[in-house]
Amino acid sequence: MGTVQRMQQISSLAQADRQVAAATAPRRFKYLNVPLLATVAVLVIYGLLVVYSAVAANENYNFSRQVGGVAIGIALMLLLFRFDYHQLSHYLVLFLIINIVLIMSPHIPLIGQSANGATSWVGIGKVRFQPGEFAKITVILQAASVVSRYHGKLTDPRDFLKALALMLVPFVCIMTQPDLGTGMVYLFIAGVALLVSGARPRYIAIVAGVLAGGIVALFLIDPIADAIAGHDVLLKNYQRARLLVFLDNSYDTSGDGYNLRQAKIAVGSGGILGKGWMNATQSTLGYLPEAPTDFIFCVLGEQFGFVGALALLALYGLLIAIIYQIAYNANDLFGTVLVMCAAGMWLFQILENIGMDIGLMPITGIPLPFMSYGSSFMVVNFVMLGFIGSVWAHSGR
Repeated sequence: MGTVQRMQQISSLAQADRQVAAATAPRRFKYLNVPLLATVAVLVIYGLLVVYSAVAANENYNFSRQVGGVAIGIALMLLLFRFDYHQLSHYLVLFLIINIVLIMSPHIPLIGQSANGATSWVGIGKVRFQPGEFAKITVILQAASVVSRYHGKLTDPRDFLKALALMLVPFVCIMTQPDLGTGMVYLFIAGVALLVSGARPRYIAIVAGVLAGGIVALFLIDPIADAIAGHDVLLKNYQRARLLVFLDNSYDTSGDGYNLRQAKIAVGSGGILGKGWMNATQSTLGYLPEAPTDFIFCVLGEQFGFVGALALLALYGLLIAIIYQIAYNANDLFGTVLVMCAAGMWLFQILENIGMDIGLMPITGIPLPFMSYGSSFMVVNFVMLGFIGSVWAHSGR
């Protein structure tokens, strides 16, 4: 019996040691979703390779800024993993104020700056950034905070209109710049928030129809208003040109029409396996405009071909699938909407950016997540990853 008792004691101690190890070792990684981080790591490395090749011969871009944006973004992401996102669900008014201040700040004299026909930039000393890009974070937080108040029962038309009105404020502000590309992202975020929160599909369909009709009316009225006023009133010339190029590739042969043709040439010239890294002649020879930012997918397609583009789409698909699973396991509506809005934002940007590069979508200034050049853009992406990781860490698995 003594031997048996001794063996039982040893077995009990071994089991206790295993329980202690299981309880303590994972604490180092309890805030880390390994599949999510691994997918993002591959995406970011892939993006850095492509961006480096796109900016190597262009003195207007600084690759070290891109690396710096990644480093800052990773640090913020890791901090947010440990942050309890539940604390943010009650700050609707604060998010609304932050959005208005951020998005309207380019109109402030002395610091506001214009580029490509839009007053979207703020410059303080040597620091220059787009506040509307950073506002994507608070737009998502605001949308999640708005709809979570209705506890998944956004079926009353009056409640729906109240929520919609609050979420349209950032869009109205961004259109004063005007920045239609970012405004479209804001609208898509609002649409995802409403859909996930239980809003009736017919309400969303009606709003989408009204917006589509408004856009058509805008393009019909704009030339008349311009002729009467003698200057651009509603739309800038470049905005109207981009839609016309989308409808007719032969339009504007020296502007957006030329850009679209060069983008298609770049993607098509890559073939199946591409020309190889650093061999993207369309961008290095200056034929492809805004190659590191708006047309980064073209650089990737030219260098790595169809296989490289397919690999990117597979990574994006995996990322969205992992994020959806995190949203599904969230323990409250605020967390679910927060994660789904981030996924929706990235999905819309992916479809729009790649679509415009191959002529399936109108040309806009929407960047490609984790791929396009831009330190601010990279920081925003990682901050949203931080919030997603926070939802995962506090989901009560």
